[in-house]
Amino acid sequence: MRVNLIVALFIFTFSVPGRAQGIVTNHSSFAVTTAVIYVDDHESELVKTVATLLQQDIEQVTGKKIPIVAEINQVRRNVIVIGTLQQSAFIKQLVSRKKINASTISGKWEASFTQTIRNPAPGIAHALIVAGNDRRGAAYGVFEVSKQAGVSPWYWWADVPVVKRKEIYINENITLTDAPKVKYRGLFINDEAPALSGWSKEKFGGFNHKFYAKFFELILRLKGNYAWPAMWGNAFYADDSLNIKVADKYGIVIGTSHHEPLMRAHDEWRRVSGGQWNYETNKEKLQQFWRDGIKRATNEKIVSVGMRGDGDAPMSRETATALLEQIVTDQRTIISDVTGKPATETPQLWALYKEVQDYYDKGMRVPDDVTLLLSDDNWGNLRKLPRLTEKPRKGGYGIYYHFDYVGGPRNYKWINTNPLPRIWEQMHLAWAYKVRTIWIVNVGDIKPMEFPISFFLDYAWNPEKIDADDLGSYTENWAAAQFAKPYAKDIATLLAKYGKYNSRRKPELLDANTYSLHTGEWKTVVTEYTDLLKKAEAINNVLPTEDKDAYFQLVLHPIKACANLYSMYYYVALNKDAYQHKWKETNLYADKVNELYVNDSLITRQYHQLNSGKWNHLMDQTHIGYTYWQQPERQKMPAVHYLPTDSTVAHEAIPVQQAKRGISIDADHFSKAVNTGGITWKVLPDHGRTGSAITPFPVTADAQKPGGNSPHLQYDIVTASEGEFTINAYFSPTLNLFRDENGLQYAMSVDDETPQIISLNKEDKTSDKGIWNKWVSENIIIKSTTHKIIKSGKHTVKFWMVNSGVVLQKLVLDFGSTEQSYLGPQETSGRISSN
Repeated sequence: MRVNLIVALFIFTFSVPGRAQGIVTNHSSFAVTTAVIYVDDHESELVKTVATLLQQDIEQVTGKKIPIVAEINQVRRNVIVIGTLQQSAFIKQLVSRKKINASTISGKWEASFTQTIRNPAPGIAHALIVAGNDRRGAAYGVFEVSKQAGVSPWYWWADVPVVKRKEIYINENITLTDAPKVKYRGLFINDEAPALSGWSKEKFGGFNHKFYAKFFELILRLKGNYAWPAMWGNAFYADDSLNIKVADKYGIVIGTSHHEPLMRAHDEWRRVSGGQWNYETNKEKLQQFWRDGIKRATNEKIVSVGMRGDGDAPMSRETATALLEQIVTDQRTIISDVTGKPATETPQLWALYKEVQDYYDKGMRVPDDVTLLLSDDNWGNLRKLPRLTEKPRKGGYGIYYHFDYVGGPRNYKWINTNPLPRIWEQMHLAWAYKVRTIWIVNVGDIKPMEFPISFFLDYAWNPEKIDADDLGSYTENWAAAQFAKPYAKDIATLLAKYGKYNSRRKPELLDANTYSLHTGEWKTVVTEYTDLLKKAEAINNVLPTEDKDAYFQLVLHPIKACANLYSMYYYVALNKDAYQHKWKETNLYADKVNELYVNDSLITRQYHQLNSGKWNHLMDQTHIGYTYWQQPERQKMPAVHYLPTDSTVAHEAIPVQQAKRGISIDADHFSKAVNTGGITWKVLPDHGRTGSAITPFPVTADAQKPGGNSPHLQYDIVTASEGEFTINAYFSPTLNLFRDENGLQYAMSVDDETPQIISLNKEDKTSDKGIWNKWVSENIIIKSTTHKIIKSGKHTVKFWMVNSGVVLQKLVLDFGSTEQSYLGPQETSGRISSN
């Protein structure tokens, strides 16, 4: 067991950059088990709830349950004071007596203040004060103490064991303040069938208050504050009358998804037999439906306004902007009538999702106090950002992001495919362009998105404290917080690599034709995953027993399952090739496909049997056998070929012809970076399909005219070729963020030629068809320019900044015979081409 029996111990703490440090320490101030917890009886239910959770956390760590008292005169020695500036009588006394200075958090949204003081009152030797400007501020301060004491936010949701120790000591000299940078930070349960729905029904009887108590506690421990509840056939307010009460108990702000106006789950429209979802023909019923929703939602909330088609469908092409604006006006009248307050006093959002963004681009507007919720393209690429020159909105801007999606070009619901470097790069854009009111992410079934969920909410807390260069240490710290510390660095490598590998192409899109067999690419990517699995299993073999369930969920399962999937499709490709040549290995390869297909279900069973079946159903999502965008009802093994044994021939090696080699250069391996006008080139470590990436900073920089000494990168090469050649530039699939006619641009030149200005994404329509489909499926945009050199030898390729936001991953110089492959050729040693 992970137990520390030393009384005067140093307590391991995990912290995200920018978070509170050093509350828990070595033997310094006072032992927690000698204290009581004090909470004023006038405090909100949330403050009392987190006091009880802290009591439970301390008991989990030390085995000792300390009392909770409501009167300060009941304290005899040491005390942990939990409360708000407004409701705690004792905290008010300390402020008035100048024992603590509350000015650092007074009036600041969700701010917390943590301080140790001696002799705060007669008979009290030591006090740990955890004060909040408001109820959630107090809660976040408490959970920082719990986390540093050794209780992971994932202790229940991922079976992360609590670190056992005889005592928890509080630092004697600590004064800390903390507050979030993004106002609303939330999770959206969506696409929750069959996995989460099956699990929640088996464990809780459905998406009821028992389920939401666990979900809301998780959000709160992760320092989030906002949720869109499950909505596939579910209705948060209607399914269980206690759901609203548990939201208030945990202080979670409730919203409804982008297409569910005025706090009504869309499934409720079916239940009430409301008729046509059409405002022109069914206005009265819709208004009453919405009015009832606002009457019922008496909790803290953000109200979605606007309207989409029935069941998350687009509105008709004929829908008039004037009608949509009238709908919002009428909805705000309902809000005002029901609440008895101006509509401006109820937080609202208008989601510019899919076609709704087109309405905005064509001139539709909503009142200034409504938050404009911008969106990604469902594949992690932001669609739109406000220009810095735009007049600030009272309601500000938000982002609706995706870790999971149902829709074209294909569903991706099964497993985590979201590497942190890409999340960071896109959400950094949002932060830099002052999108700071709401960040909410579609997390599908919650599991297996634990790692990116942690990062998304940590980054939302303070984007200024986590840079791209910090992601490696962030990952290592996160691993150390969940598992035995000596293995954290190796586990961090596993987390980063499987995220990178899975992002190259979603598993649901993978098939035998994805990677090139004859260039050796298929073998390379399978070997990478197989090697990763070996390392993951080696760590599993030496981990403490109590870590193994959490390790399987968070690390080993996604690697094991995807390594198996990659191998299966590789053998399908081998089988197809062998069959065409009538090789005797044909049947062997076919049998291997069958073995790996069966093994997929065995890996799922292993997950479902963890911890006596605690997570049964959570890997029920089908992921093999897609024929179009929608998931198959049942998995189906890929087709394979068999040959009669008497018709095969021996496998003879096919002579490999020496082809011309192009030059492949990873973007961060430049020869020289020219930084001018306050613009610098920033490497984004581990960002992209193969290596690292590079982009100009700051991301808010004005457009540049390429040429001369303007910002650019130089790549020195040596070539034996001359004449025309092509430079294929590989980019992250960033979209046309400002809807400019030419999209985001860059420029390319060789030696002293005039730079060619190229648009990265002016074709962007973010529809389910066309070029966008290819961009997101392959997670890359490849743009080509043609150049000419008159003699072989040394030359310099120059990549010029035009617009910020362009992220370069690599350059491939093709002199005519570079073989095509999914990831492109591996980096060329020496940057030398040959005939």
